[in-house]
Amino acid sequence: MAFRKSFYKTPAELRLMVAPGLATLASLEAVRAIIRPGITTLELNDAADHAIRQLGGTSNFQMVPGYRHTVCTSVNDDVVHGIPGERMLQPGDIVSIDSGADVGGWSGDSAITVVLADPERPQLVDDRQRLSDVTEASLWHGIARLAEARHLNEVGEAIEDYIESQGEYGILTDYIGHGIGRSMHEEPPVFNYRVRARGPEVKPGLVVAIEPMVTAGGIDTFTRDDDWTVATRDGSMTSHWEHSVAVHTGGIWVLTAADGGAAQLAPLGITPVPID
Repeated sequence: MAFRKSFYKTPAELRLMVAPGLATLASLEAVRAIIRPGITTLELNDAADHAIRQLGGTSNFQMVPGYRHTVCTSVNDDVVHGIPGERMLQPGDIVSIDSGADVGGWSGDSAITVVLADPERPQLVDDRQRLSDVTEASLWHGIARLAEARHLNEVGEAIEDYIESQGEYGILTDYIGHGIGRSMHEEPPVFNYRVRARGPEVKPGLVVAIEPMVTAGGIDTFTRDDDWTVATRDGSMTSHWEHSVAVHTGGIWVLTAADGGAAQLAPLGITPVPID
C-alpha cells in the first residue's frame, strides 16, 4: 500500500509543534489541579481554556465545526466527545478530559483520565483506577514501540498485546488515533489494535496522536442525543489517554509531556530525545 509523504514534517515544522504540545499539557494540568466532586465539567473547561490562552494559544477543539468548547469531558460510561456543561461531578466518577491547543497554526492533542475519590466505595474506585492505569500503560507501550518500529501499525499491536495481558477489557475500534500537525486530525490513522496492513514507514517527520480508548466491558457504542457524546451500549466504564508524539532524527519526543515522556518510557527501555 502506498502512502503520500505530505504528513511527514520538516525539522523546522517539528520545532513549531513543541509550543502547542506544551500548551495542551498546561490545559490538562490546570484541570487536574481543580478536579474534584462538586465541580462542574464547564468549570474544568474554563480552566483549560485560560491555561491555553495564557500561553498564547487557542483551543483547536473550537475549530471543529459545531463545537464551542475547549475540552471534551467524558464521565463514567461516556467514552469520548462529552460536552462540558452544568453536570456536577460525583465521588467515584471516572472522568476523561481531552484537550487540544493551537499555537502559531500548529496543533497539540492529549487526554487524561482521573478517578475521583469515594471513601464509601473503595472497591469501585479501585476498579476504575485500574481501568485508567491499564489504559495509560497501554499508551506508553504504544509510544515505546513507536520508538523502535519500522511501520506505524506496530503501535496498535503493542497496545493490544498489553491490554490483553491485563484482563478482560475492551478496546474501542470505532475511534482511533491520528496524525497531527497544521490540523488536529490528519493522516495517517493510528490504530489501537492489530490490523493486517503495516501502515506508513516510521521515520523522521512523523507526528501522531496515539489514544487508546478502553472499556471495562463491551466495545459497542452509541451517540447521545446531543449528537456529540459517545457512550458504551452496555453502560460499562471507560478510560481515554492520549499523547502527541514526534519522530525526529534523534529519536522520539512526546510533545504533550513536560519531560518528553522520559519518566514513563524509562521502565520500557526508551530514552526520548528533545527536538533540536
